[in-house]
Amino acid sequence: MDQEPRRIATLITGFTMLLLTIALIVFSEHGFHATVDALKLFFEVVFPSLLPFFILSDVLLSTGMVHYLGVYFEPLMRPLFNVPGVGSFVFSMGLAAGYPMDAVLTAKFRRQNLCTKVEGERLLAFSNSADPLFLFGAVAVGMFGQPALGAVLAMAHYASVLMVGLTFRFYGRRADHPRQEEGVVLRGIHKRAMDALIRGRMEDGRSYGKVFNQAIGESMGTLFMIMSFMVLFAVLLRVLTATGLMVVLTAPLTAVFHVLGFSPQLVPAAVKGLFEIDLGSAAAAHASAPLLQKLVIVSAIVAWSGLSVHGQVASVLADTDISMKPYFMARALHAVYAGIMTVVFFHPVEQALGGITLPAFADRDFLVIAPTAPTMVDAFHVTLLMMILSLSALAVAMLVMGIVRMLRLEWLGARFR
Repeated sequence: MDQEPRRIATLITGFTMLLLTIALIVFSEHGFHATVDALKLFFEVVFPSLLPFFILSDVLLSTGMVHYLGVYFEPLMRPLFNVPGVGSFVFSMGLAAGYPMDAVLTAKFRRQNLCTKVEGERLLAFSNSADPLFLFGAVAVGMFGQPALGAVLAMAHYASVLMVGLTFRFYGRRADHPRQEEGVVLRGIHKRAMDALIRGRMEDGRSYGKVFNQAIGESMGTLFMIMSFMVLFAVLLRVLTATGLMVVLTAPLTAVFHVLGFSPQLVPAAVKGLFEIDLGSAAAAHASAPLLQKLVIVSAIVAWSGLSVHGQVASVLADTDISMKPYFMARALHAVYAGIMTVVFFHPVEQALGGITLPAFADRDFLVIAPTAPTMVDAFHVTLLMMILSLSALAVAMLVMGIVRMLRLEWLGARFR
């Protein structure tokens, strides 16, 4: 009896793959064009944006610098998100480079025992975010043709990221191990940070030449895995549309959208967004629906990030013990939070920042009908700037929390003296 469900699942999966293969043969032209579009997206946007950060993250891990920063950010990350201080590095790199940078770093931290299984699952829950390059450039400018909307989307997205982190800080608390108090106090933090730096470098032990060689090789392998998932899901969506099976998937959502008061024109975009973030966002931006409703759907799609990204994350985590279940729960929760925060921020942010526009950071004219503005800042420098800003913001927050903690300890000491 225990084997029966597994046999049924295997049978269903096998026949599904067979039908998709036959459909791809019949609609080979659609599959070809979908592959070309996905490869263009990968080599023009994803590859140059992620490759430098994949390599540099490996090098920083080998030098012990991540261990060094982890000690400094422990007083911030532990009380807020219940993750180790090294989580600040994952959060910043994920914010700067986007999907699936967070999963790559979390998997490396888990393999090096820099975090526990539960801490890795918490970290992955809120560090999975879209990069500003995508929100401001590709979505606001390239898809909507309204640069001012980037502020609304960004504020809703990153506010909901923090909300997910605060929610998931309570996840798996029974599995937490007791920690020594020295990990969350500021006394002697400089010495402990230097000790962590030296210890991290000694534990790695590789020469820098070997570090760079292995970093480049592993980064290229991860990137081409990402490319494969992008192609697979782009072809899948095109074949589903060509065969008419997309209509079957849209039927249940139509009733849900009717109850929520959303335009039925947004249903196909939501279905596409379930699979792939770029195609879903572009379809929502060009749907005949009220602007606020389109923004809500796009925010939810970007927060959900699509089964294509989920497949990439699952592949990266395959050799770790980190479970995908909390990750899926977090993405669904993130989508709900992002949609709600879009409604909250839409009118205030539009009134306050409506006259402020940002340059277009990306050009994805193969996904959209409307022409995009010329690229003014390349992806690498924008993501580097965002990583520095995020680390600076975390440092300021850590300093404020440290001052508050010291004042509280002095007040308690004076009271009981």
